[in-house]
Amino acid sequence: MTVWANTGGPCSRTRVEHIRRTLLNRTDGPIRMPRVLRVGLDHRASDDVADIVWRTLAAAGFATPDHLRAAFTVPAKRLLCRRFVPRARELPCLDDAPLAVLEQALLLGLCTAHLFDPSRPVVWTTASLSRQLELFEPEGFYVS
Repeated sequence: MTVWANTGGPCSRTRVEHIRRTLLNRTDGPIRMPRVLRVGLDHRASDDVADIVWRTLAAAGFATPDHLRAAFTVPAKRLLCRRFVPRARELPCLDDAPLAVLEQALLLGLCTAHLFDPSRPVVWTTASLSRQLELFEPEGFYVS
């Protein structure tokens, strides 16, 4: 009896699987990760976001970004982040009310590309302030 097993090279065994579901933004079932909020600043690609936010901070009378923690409430727990593309006027613009811009900047400064951590220092870079993120709470992720 002839048995052919594992014929062909690695290229013949490649598969492509397209993922069409996500656990994020689910509020039911054993795994729940509801969206807590969306953060970001609406701006043009040519804007120097970091410079504008630093000038807004100084004009509002705050010495450092960490002083914004006393002016705004931030989520108390770590949250998961993912990038999103906002619809028109879904996020505050850089020329909106200064406090709205600073609140978003505070939240963005506490985020990396994938994690919001309220215990980290507020870090403002062009990359961090240019992000537009959805934040999710992994409340039911670990099933017992």
